[in-house]
This record gives sequence, C-alpha cells and structure tokens, in this order.
Amino acid sequence: MFYLDENNAYRVSEWDEMEWLVHGFGTRNADIPARFPRLATLKQIHSAECVMAAGRQGVLGNGDALLESTPGAVVAVRTADCVPILLVDPAHRAVAAVHSGWRGTVADIAGRAVAAMGTRFGSRAGDLHAAIGPAIGKCCYEVGAEVAAQFGIDGRAHIDLAGTVRRQLETAGVAGQRIHLAGLCTKCNAGDFHSFRRDGAEAGRLYSFAGILETSSPASASTRLQ
Repeated sequence: MFYLDENNAYRVSEWDEMEWLVHGFGTRNADIPARFPRLATLKQIHSAECVMAAGRQGVLGNGDALLESTPGAVVAVRTADCVPILLVDPAHRAVAAVHSGWRGTVADIAGRAVAAMGTRFGSRAGDLHAAIGPAIGKCCYEVGAEVAAQFGIDGRAHIDLAGTVRRQLETAGVAGQRIHLAGLCTKCNAGDFHSFRRDGAEAGRLYSFAGILETSSPASASTRLQ
C-alpha cells in the first residue's frame, strides 16, 4: 500500500520493514535534492540503458536506470507523466531507480534493469521487490496510431503504461505479489503531481528515489539519510 509521508513523498508501507532502505516517490511539494547530499541522477534519454552509480553523485551520464548498492548513496529518476519504477533486492541490499516513458517501455527498460541487477549484484529476479509509482493513467494517456502500433494496437488508443510495465516485470521474473502499483494518475492529480500532458513545457519534475542507509542500525522514516 502507498501512503504519503511527512516529507511529501509516497512510500510503500510493506517496505518499511526493510530498515536499511530509504525510498519514495516525491510529489510536487517535496524537495528531494535538498534531502539527500549524495543523490545521483541521469540525463534521461528514453532508452533501455542501465548505469551503475557506484557511490557517485550528480548527473552520471545518459541512461534511464540507475543501480546502487553503496551505503549512504541515493539514486533517483525524474518524471512528469512517465512511469517511475523502484527495484529493491533485500538479499544484496541493492536498489535501482528506473524511468520508463513509452519509448523505454517499448524497449523493456524494466526488464533490462532486472537483468542488470542480476549481472551487477547477483540479484535473483524472484527475490526482487518492485514499486511502480505515480504516472499518467490510461484514463489520460491517449496516443496516436503511430505510438499505439508500438504496443500492438491499431489506431488511436488509450495506453496503460503502468500496467504494461507490471507485466514486463512479471515476465522478467519478479513475483506478482512483490510488485506494488500506486495507481495514481499524474495528470488527474494536479495538487500532488507535475504533468507534461497537463502543463506542457511549464511542468516541473517529480523525483523517485531509493538508497541504502549508511549503517544497518534501525532508523525512523523521518531521519533516514537526512
């Protein structure tokens, strides 16, 4: 279940048991960069490129998925309708933040990120937990015939990007019961979220983040990595 915390970020309640993990899907009222001094992001290019953060911070180059296992480090992607995905491997204490727009979804960036975690950390897909954050819903995401054709649909159509990502994660081996779907439409919920479809070039960006605590000592949600 997703809930809004005191820092204006949506969290997955089932993940709160992992004391080593910091995570969230920021709203328009959250200042995520100010919270995390060791934040890493990417120049997102709507690709299937996965990048190792390896404890670095700042903009780490071109790509759409960032992988991390360094204590004290946080990785994030930025969205304004595209689908943000967080992957967590409790066995290896590793995480990934993934940006999946329609091009990235067609390229299966979610599945590529699952595979990359296996290669880099030895993660087993069946052990991973995934959260699919706020994104434009099928209710508001109508596309033309050219884009619809990329999803095997003829003519104009409403596309369920988040649902497609969920199926890709399951195909990659992530257990369905470990995939959490926010079900929050960024275009519908103007008070909480930025939306390119709604606001055009004036739209801001939402930060979705995951990281590893500096130590394994228990920490409250309000003090993690702040």
